[in-house]
Amino acid sequence: MQIAVLEDDPDQRDVILAWLEGGGHVAQGFGDGAGFMAQVGRGCELLLIDWMLPDTDGGHIIHWAREQLGWELPIIVLTAREDEQTTVSALRSGADDYLVKPVRPAVLLARIEALARRYGATAGTTAGTTVAGTAAKRHGAYEIDLQAVRIALDGQAVELTQKEFDLAVYLFDSPGKLLSRDHLLNRIWGLNADVDTRTVDTHVSRLRKKLKLDGSKGWRVAPVYGYGYRFEQEAAAVRH
Repeated sequence: MQIAVLEDDPDQRDVILAWLEGGGHVAQGFGDGAGFMAQVGRGCELLLIDWMLPDTDGGHIIHWAREQLGWELPIIVLTAREDEQTTVSALRSGADDYLVKPVRPAVLLARIEALARRYGATAGTTAGTTVAGTAAKRHGAYEIDLQAVRIALDGQAVELTQKEFDLAVYLFDSPGKLLSRDHLLNRIWGLNADVDTRTVDTHVSRLRKKLKLDGSKGWRVAPVYGYGYRFEQEAAAVRH
């Protein structure tokens, strides 16, 4: 599907775009309502809209979309707000679905598929990074399937908890980036999670062992003293 994503947080926007592209969709991101309304046209097949925006709000964007693009376009609201009033406002404005952040990639893709079936749209397209038209994405020896919530190493599925899976997906979507412990904690566990940064260290340590993220399989999690981690592809794997 052709999906337009309106999310003012650049980190969250990049992650969502990576999830969508990994799921076989073609996605374009926008950081503000003005740019979104100026560029999104009728060729778009689904909208993902953040409710709280720097220059407007999700309700205004939805009203605009319904007036300009019609009612045959699926719209999903993504927001950190989970109060009943916001949910009701989003649905009454014309949204088809409502997801509270942090959103799991498998859940987001499943909701998109459900709306695609309802509207009769194509749920996904085969992109160069996907495997046989599925939501599987290869990174050397690793294969990540967002829909099945599965990571395979050398063709063998690795048993992971949901948080380990979410963290691994985020790392593979953020190669070379310097990631602080606080950043990872907020992205994977959420701003209101009752855990501390030691949880991040524990999960990174488990992933390093389970997925062999020590460089032996082409990727490694490198600790950055006093800060966090950097997820790197080994030079030999890049040349290969």
